[in-house]
Amino acid sequence: MKKETKQNKSKLIDSKELILAMEDLEKEKGIKKDYMLESIETALVTAYKRNYDSNSENVKVTMNAETGEIHVYAEKEVVESVEDDKLQINLEDAKKISKKLAIGDIAQIEIIPRDFGRIAAQTAKQVIIQKIREASRNVLFDEFTERKGEIISGIVQKADGSIVVVDLGKLEGVMPLKEQIPTEKYKVNDKIRGYVMDVERGVKGAPQVIISRANGDFVRKLFELEIPEIYEGIIEIKSVSRDPGSRSKVAVYSPDENIDPVGSCVGQKGIRIQNIINELNGEKIDVIEWNPDPSIYISAALLPAQVLAVDINEEEKFAQVIVPDDQLSLAIGKSGQNVRLAAKLTNWKIDIKSESQFREMIANQNNEEEPEVSEEPEVEE
Repeated sequence: MKKETKQNKSKLIDSKELILAMEDLEKEKGIKKDYMLESIETALVTAYKRNYDSNSENVKVTMNAETGEIHVYAEKEVVESVEDDKLQINLEDAKKISKKLAIGDIAQIEIIPRDFGRIAAQTAKQVIIQKIREASRNVLFDEFTERKGEIISGIVQKADGSIVVVDLGKLEGVMPLKEQIPTEKYKVNDKIRGYVMDVERGVKGAPQVIISRANGDFVRKLFELEIPEIYEGIIEIKSVSRDPGSRSKVAVYSPDENIDPVGSCVGQKGIRIQNIINELNGEKIDVIEWNPDPSIYISAALLPAQVLAVDINEEEKFAQVIVPDDQLSLAIGKSGQNVRLAAKLTNWKIDIKSESQFREMIANQNNEEEPEVSEEPEVEE
C-alpha cells in the first residue's frame, strides 16, 4: 500500500512539473495553457482508445489545470433499460454516482486504467513538442507576414539556376527563377538582399518566404532606404517600370515647389543613385519628374531622348511623339526598351516618329485629301 501511495505521489509531482512547464511556455512562446490542456486531453483520449481497445466506448480524459492530475471517465447515457452496457447505464446505478442524475443525462464513471500514467506522460510530452513547433511556426509566419513589402537580407544556401534558397536566419527564403535578375549569378555563401513578396505555408506548415530581386517594388524600396525625403514622404514615387538587370525608370514628384525631386534622388555627384545602382549590379536607372500634364510627363519618360512634340489622344490614352531624326533610335531604345519602359511608366500607348517621317506622313495625308481634277470636255461649235 505504501508503494502505491509513493508511486501516485511521484505521478503527482511529474504532473505538477508538467503544469509548470506549460505555464513557462505560455510566458515564453505565447502558447495558451488552456489550449495546451485541451490538446493534451484530446490526445489522451486517442491514446487510451488505442492502448485499451475501447473504440466502442465514449471516453473522456481531464487534466486538472492546477495539479496536473489526470482522470479518465467512461461516459454513459442514463436509461431505463440497458441495451449496450458500454454506452448506457440504468438509473439505479447512475444514482450511486450522483443523486442528481436523471433519465437522458450522461453519467461519468471514473476508470483507472493500468499503467496509464506512463502512456499519459509520453502522450503529453509528444503533444507539447508538437504544439511548441506549431506555435514557433505560427510566430514566424506572423512575423514575416508583417514584413511583406520590405527588403530583407540573407545568405545564399543553394543556387541551382532554377531556384535560389536563402538563409534568412530564422527560416529559409526562396527566390524563384522569374524573381531573379537575369544578369546576376548567385553563389553559395553570397550575401544578398531581396524584396519580400509573400509568405506561404510550406511542408508540414512551416512558413516559406518568397523573395524577389526582379520586382519593380524592389527598386521602389531601395529608393526609400537610400533617399530620406522619400521615406519621410516629402518626395513621392509615382511609378516604376523595370527591365531587371538592364534598365529602370522611376517617376518622382514633390508637392513642394522648393524641392527638386530628381536632384534629391540623384544626390550630390550622383552618390545616392549610385548606391542603388551598385545594389542592382550596374542596372541603369532613369529618374524623371512626374507631371500631371501627360505631354510633359511622356516627354520626360522618354529620356535620354529629346522630344519635339507630343500629340495626345485622351480618350484612347494614345500619344504620338515626334523626335529629331538623330534621336529616333535613342527614343525607341535597343529592342524597343526605352519606349516600352516609358509606356509602362506612364500607362500610355506611345508611337514614336522622326521629324522627317512625320513630315512625310503629313505630306501623304495632304495628297490623299486633294480632290482629283478632271479634264473639261471639248465643246463642239
